[in-house]
Amino acid sequence: MKKILFLIAIVLTVLFFNKESAGAAYHFSNFKGKPPIHIYGGAMKKPGGLSPTQIKTFYNISSSGGHGTIVIVGAYDDQTIEKDLNDFSQQFNLPACTTTNGCFEKHKMAGTVKNNSGWASETSLDVEWAHAIAPQAKILLVEAVTPSGANLLKAVDYAAGRKDASAISMSWGGAEFPEEVSLDSHFKSVSGAPFFASSGDNGTGASWPASSPYVIGVGGTTISTKNGGAFAKETAWAGSGGGVSIYEKEPAFQKEYSIVKASGMRAIPDVSYNADPASGFPIIKNGKWYIVGGTSAGAPQWAAVATLGQGMDINKLYADKSGANSAKYFRDITSGSNGDCGYYCSARKHYDYVTGLGSPLTNNF
Repeated sequence: MKKILFLIAIVLTVLFFNKESAGAAYHFSNFKGKPPIHIYGGAMKKPGGLSPTQIKTFYNISSSGGHGTIVIVGAYDDQTIEKDLNDFSQQFNLPACTTTNGCFEKHKMAGTVKNNSGWASETSLDVEWAHAIAPQAKILLVEAVTPSGANLLKAVDYAAGRKDASAISMSWGGAEFPEEVSLDSHFKSVSGAPFFASSGDNGTGASWPASSPYVIGVGGTTISTKNGGAFAKETAWAGSGGGVSIYEKEPAFQKEYSIVKASGMRAIPDVSYNADPASGFPIIKNGKWYIVGGTSAGAPQWAAVATLGQGMDINKLYADKSGANSAKYFRDITSGSNGDCGYYCSARKHYDYVTGLGSPLTNNF
C-alpha cells in the first residue's frame, strides 16, 4: 500500500511540474492574437441586431461628430472592407467614408498581406461600427502581416507614430506572458491618443494587451430591450474577460480608486460595452448581413466615443467614476457574472472584474 501511494505521489509530482513548465514556457514569442468575435446565426439579406441609432440612444452619446483619426489595428488583409463600409454607410444613412474623399485609409504592414475570413469579419465590425459611432472621424486600418505578437506590435508601433491618431483600437488579445511589462512603451502614442483593447471572450481571466496599464481594457455586457426596441437593462455578459494580471503591477489610478482584492496588481477590465452576440451588432460582408458580438465590439466603439469628446485617458476615466457625478459618466453594471469564482466573477457597484467601471452614458469624459 505504501509503495502504491509513493508511486501515485511521484506521478502527481511529475504532472504538476510538467504543467508548471508548460506555463513557464509560454512567452511573447508564442503569442498569437485572437479576435474575440462571435457570429450570431447565419447570413441575412437585411440587417438585424441593434442599430447605430439604438446604441447611441442607449449610451447617450452624440448622434454625429468625431475628430481626428480612429486607428484600427488588426491582422491580415480585408480586400473588400472599403466596399463593405460603403454599403454599411448607405444602409444606416451615414456619411460616405472612402479613400477618394480622404475619410478612409488602409495601411498594409507589407507589400503582400494574405487574407483571412475570421479576421475579415473582425475588421468589418471594427471599421463599420467605429464609423457608425463617430461618423465625422477618419478611419485608418492598419493590417499586420500575421497575428503573431511581433507582427501585431509592428502594426501598433505604426499606429502609435501617427500624429493624426485620436484613438487606437485593438480588438484582439491572448494569454499573458512574462515579457509583457517590458512592452508597455509600445502603447504610448506621439499624439497622446488612448489605446483600447478587448478583455477577451472566455470569461474570467486576464488578457494581453488589455492588461497593460497604458491600455483601456474593455469588458462585455448584455443589453436587453423592451418590445419595440427601447432599452430595458444592461448586465454583465458571461463571456467577458477580466481578473487580475499575473505580471503587471497595480497602476496609480487604480490604487487611488482603491479597488478591492487587487492585491497590488493590475485589475481588468477598465470599462464595458455591449458584447453579447444575442444583443449584437449588424455588419455587412460581401453583400451579406450578419449579427456579431464579443468584447471586440467594445474596443473600436469606445475608441470612437473618445473622438466625440474633448479628450479621454485612463486616469480621467477613474477620476470621473470616483467623483460625485459618476452617474453622468457611467452606467454601473451591478448584476451578472462571468464564472464561478465568487467575488472576481460577479458584477457589483463601483468597480468589478467583469465590467470594470461600467458602460458609457456620455461622450463627455
